[in-house]
Amino acid sequence: MARKKKSAAKHGNGKAAKKKPVRRAWTSADVRELKSLARKKVGVAGISKALKRTVGATAVKAHQLRVSLDTRG
Repeated sequence: MARKKKSAAKHGNGKAAKKKPVRRAWTSADVRELKSLARKKVGVAGISKALKRTVGATAVKAHQLRVSLDTRG
């Protein structure tokens, strides 16, 4: 008797499978936007939302570019 493969949506608790994240390269426009928003003291969450990237990816890129995301003052 052949076994059927179970789909991720039907396996377990009925939740749909998570989409695998796809890496997107940083364009020069993305970098310009990141620097511009950082100068305006926008928080990392706001910048990441504007760029449609994760908070972690945004913070790492800012660190690589030596851009401060400090909004204290």
